[in-house]
Amino acid sequence: MKLRKGPLSGFTIIELAGLGPAPFGAMLLADMGATVIRVDRIEGGSGIGVKPSFDVLARNRKNVQLDLKHPEGKKVLMRLLENADAMIEGFRPGVLERLGFCPDELLSQNPKLVIGRMTGWGQDGPLAQRSGHDINYIALAGALFSIGEKDRPPVPPLNLVGDFGGGGLLLAFGILCALLEAKNSGKGQVVDAAMVEGAALLTAGIHGMLAQGMFQEKRGETILNGGAPFYAVYECSDGEFVTIGALEPHFFDELLSRLDIDPQTYGNRNDRDQWQAQREMLADKFASKTRDEWADALQDTDVCFAPVLRMTEASSHPHNMERGTFVDVEGFVQPAPAPRFSRTDTGECDRPSPPGADTEQILAHYGFTADEISALQADGAVAGMGTK
Repeated sequence: MKLRKGPLSGFTIIELAGLGPAPFGAMLLADMGATVIRVDRIEGGSGIGVKPSFDVLARNRKNVQLDLKHPEGKKVLMRLLENADAMIEGFRPGVLERLGFCPDELLSQNPKLVIGRMTGWGQDGPLAQRSGHDINYIALAGALFSIGEKDRPPVPPLNLVGDFGGGGLLLAFGILCALLEAKNSGKGQVVDAAMVEGAALLTAGIHGMLAQGMFQEKRGETILNGGAPFYAVYECSDGEFVTIGALEPHFFDELLSRLDIDPQTYGNRNDRDQWQAQREMLADKFASKTRDEWADALQDTDVCFAPVLRMTEASSHPHNMERGTFVDVEGFVQPAPAPRFSRTDTGECDRPSPPGADTEQILAHYGFTADEISALQADGAVAGMGTK
């Protein structure tokens, strides 16, 4: 198989297909040039209705279909893992072992293997065997409570904090740390990435503010969760929205100047008793023009401004276009790999391979003969377009 471009080119990772955070972590590694082989179940299906051709989280991989409950399918996976650098799985704790792939045995076969395990609650603990989703993990981590409007229930920030920020991103970071350590020690290990711990980690800075008394656990009443009028979202005359984040005094002074608001009339911005009146003053200002009119007036200033764009609009914003923040992959717009490197190219994005599309190619690459591949398919151990 041809190596991908990128800083992780040359690393081989075997991904046992799953949902959400584990595929996101695998995508990040594949975006950076790692050769990631995605192992899909023969029965297929994501469980949430996303068609394989639209599964952005599965981009930039080769794909093989194996029956991991079939003795021969197990042998195929073990062969793939013999010389791999890392493996990713997102099963409930104990499932990998019940399938016959105990981490200790995998490490005895391949001592340098890094085994990335993605769960919600972790590999152990009172909740380890309980089901859950992003909203549950960020709730237990303390991350959800302060997000939302005053006197209203907390609002889930999509599934960005638990699944992706605290989940897949943490998993990819942990795998990279273990790969670097294995370069020195020659020994692999298990990476226990739990979304509840990743979500808690994302709140580290807020914990510092909380300890200092700069942050109160009240929805819609603090500086960073919509309470402060100078760090908030405002509706415009066309029903669209803009954001202001003028936290620092000099940015705030410029904001008042650009909005033609007298500082004396506005009052002390640190007086929380005046926040409601100040918010209404700013709301009246922003309601006087459309979102795009405000963008024209404030985009090139230092008032810390940005329009609230839909995902379908973000790719056409001039800044995102010039930076290449989004890419078009065969008519399918999606976020580009990030971050950027001064010397290393991350390469182009490939559309997700359908389940099993590369089965024959992958098995042949790992030394299986055509007769062996045919026998494996006939026996139901492997499947996919490449073997038909």
